[in-house]
Amino acid sequence: MFKKIALLGVLAAVAAYVGLTFFLGSIVKTGVNSFGPRLTQTKVELAGANISPLTGRGSLRGLSVGNPRGWSDGPAFSLGRVQVDVQPFSIFGDHIVINEIIIDEPVFSYETKFVSSNIKDLLKNIEDFAGSGGPAAATKSGRPIRFVVKKFRLTNGRATLGVGAAALPVPLPPVSLDNLGVAEGGITPDQLAGAVMRSVLGSIVTGSAQALSQVGSTAGAATLEKTKAAAQKAGDSLKKLFGEKK
Repeated sequence: MFKKIALLGVLAAVAAYVGLTFFLGSIVKTGVNSFGPRLTQTKVELAGANISPLTGRGSLRGLSVGNPRGWSDGPAFSLGRVQVDVQPFSIFGDHIVINEIIIDEPVFSYETKFVSSNIKDLLKNIEDFAGSGGPAAATKSGRPIRFVVKKFRLTNGRATLGVGAAALPVPLPPVSLDNLGVAEGGITPDQLAGAVMRSVLGSIVTGSAQALSQVGSTAGAATLEKTKAAAQKAGDSLKKLFGEKK
């Protein structure tokens, strides 16, 4: 009898853990898919999330963010492996503390024209949302949600500079941010997204400049010459965008 009761207790605990894990993942997925498009004014889709209720560790999968209006129909970027470490149960409140976010192998499609780019326009959409006084992310009680991110790392990223067959693949320098929102006692989702996207944009520009300086270092045929032309055109746009002298 005792063994049966013990077994039932174990099964109930396992079921509760699995159910709570699914529930936490569902909260994250729903939050991203509902608030993300308002924040970026583009298509945002998170396929799924898995968060442990005991440790707060988990992962996100299939996160993609669409391009702003005026750019190609594909995504502005999609993320590879995203590992998160959240303080347990802070996700249920209005002050979410994230100990660590690690994004590995993200892919950015970087398009430029005149003095703008799709990533810069995406950042502008986020900043416009913040300045418009739009509806902020909030708990069911109506309290605004604020975030603290103690450690953010983006590694092994790459971007495609331009579009089509002549697009130039560009490896990106890593992005490291620490203690976002700590001094302020938490920052809003748009402030967090803006801080991250500004650093990502800087990484793309740095990576693009390095790639442009290396294009043509090896002997090339017609395909390489086409890539060089596309890269040079994109490079001129970058210089105009950031006010650099040719």
